[in-house]
Amino acid sequence: MINADGSGQTIIDQVDGSDEGFPDWSPDGQQIAFTSRRDGNNEIYLMSADGSTQLRLTNEPGDDFAPSWSPDGSKIVFVSDRDQKASVTDLYIMKADGSGVTRLTNDDYLDYAPDWSPDGQKIAYRSDRDGNSDIYVINVDGSGETWLTEDPAYDWSPQWSPDGTLIAFQSKRDGNFEIYTMAADGANPVNLTNDPSDDQMPFWRP
Repeated sequence: MINADGSGQTIIDQVDGSDEGFPDWSPDGQQIAFTSRRDGNNEIYLMSADGSTQLRLTNEPGDDFAPSWSPDGSKIVFVSDRDQKASVTDLYIMKADGSGVTRLTNDDYLDYAPDWSPDGQKIAYRSDRDGNSDIYVINVDGSGETWLTEDPAYDWSPQWSPDGTLIAFQSKRDGNFEIYTMAADGANPVNLTNDPSDDQMPFWRP
């Protein structure tokens, strides 16, 4: 944990021999969902904002990781390879207490990096189902899957704007990773950064 001005850095979760990662704040700021390998494979956990009161939400032989909270805090979408197929991950949704797990995508590709729309009705994510990494969007009931970035370059890390009108993402379409925005339907991509180094993983200020 660190303050927005870079001060006050504090370790809130540390487990010897385990990788801890993919932290995501609950909408009310009281909890953090995250991924931990402390039990031998990646699982989704919850903890209080200060690192206390930790709770394991998933328990599968495959890897569950990259949790993302719904805007109302009632559900969490995450990535899993629980089917144990090589180079295949799908998206799942569960209640915030770990119950009621439902499968959102079901294909033989890498579906990854999910992010909820602000109204809680859609999830943007990346998939390599077209032969390279592109951005897709799908309704939370699994319907209406739409291909947003039909580009031969590598597109990744979609993030909805707070008003739901734009999606920020990273792309290699200019030779290296740069940050772009596009309309929520995939129209009008705009290049925001132009740097010889890689610019990646955009996040919007609330």
